[in-house]
Amino acid sequence: MLKEEEHSIMRRITELGVEHRDLDRVIAAMSRQSHVDQLLLRRLKKRKLFIKDMITKLRSLLIPDLDA
Repeated sequence: MLKEEEHSIMRRITELGVEHRDLDRVIAAMSRQSHVDQLLLRRLKKRKLFIKDMITKLRSLLIPDLDA
């Protein structure tokens, strides 16, 4: 993998990490409210999980393949 590709992947991981933390804060704040839009909350949680999965996949791309 080229250094430029690695840098691009790491930058994307950082961007997704920021979005994941932001969603975590929004979800926590919404959960504390007495009247909350459950559909919106569910969508935000799904988005957060999707982002977590994307981060995991991108990190796996940075792991070099080892010939057995």
